[in-house]
Amino acid sequence: MITETQFAEVIKKAKTETKQKKFTQSVELIINFKDIDVKKGFALNEIVQLPKTSSPATVCVMATGDMSQKAKQANADAVIGTDELEKFATNKRESRKFINKYDFFLADTKVMPLIGKTLGQFLGPRGKMPTPVPFDAPIESFLQRFRSSIKVRTRASLSISCKIGNETMEDADLAINAHAVLSAIEKKLPNGEKNIKKIIIKTTMGKPVKQVQEVKKKHA
Repeated sequence: MITETQFAEVIKKAKTETKQKKFTQSVELIINFKDIDVKKGFALNEIVQLPKTSSPATVCVMATGDMSQKAKQANADAVIGTDELEKFATNKRESRKFINKYDFFLADTKVMPLIGKTLGQFLGPRGKMPTPVPFDAPIESFLQRFRSSIKVRTRASLSISCKIGNETMEDADLAINAHAVLSAIEKKLPNGEKNIKKIIIKTTMGKPVKQVQEVKKKHA
């Protein structure tokens, strides 16, 4: 597997060759796959916790009662109950806007059937179906974990693209995140590292840098 040191070299190159913008650019990891038969139902839809974070992911909690109160006390980005969910059933436009506002959704197991009925048709295709939280589980711990996580998902092609941080972060920290994502992905591939075709790092407005494999060969 590609090491954190090798990742750091490519990340440094990507950041150095990027023109400064008036906004903070993201640093993205792109992985292309090979020798995988998509007809056999291959798909990735993973949540990966990043060891190093710059800005927390946004998390909405769908719950009532005690869990709702605890989620509010833990400063969840949003907490909605059954009344709000019922309203979404009659307003598709607002449903889409609401879903696009948050990175992750957590839900009390008791309201999961209602979520499926009112928002399932929008959450499912976007890979954002809520993670069920048992009524007696510590919602604070769930929020902490998801705030430092990203979604890694294949779409129409055999590739994934995900944000591993931004250009203000140290190269070493971004490399740690890239390595964590790659490790998680390789475990889900039929033949692990052998199914990796290309690994590329780029900033939001920058050009893709050398494939990390080429750096790996140089160090061999």
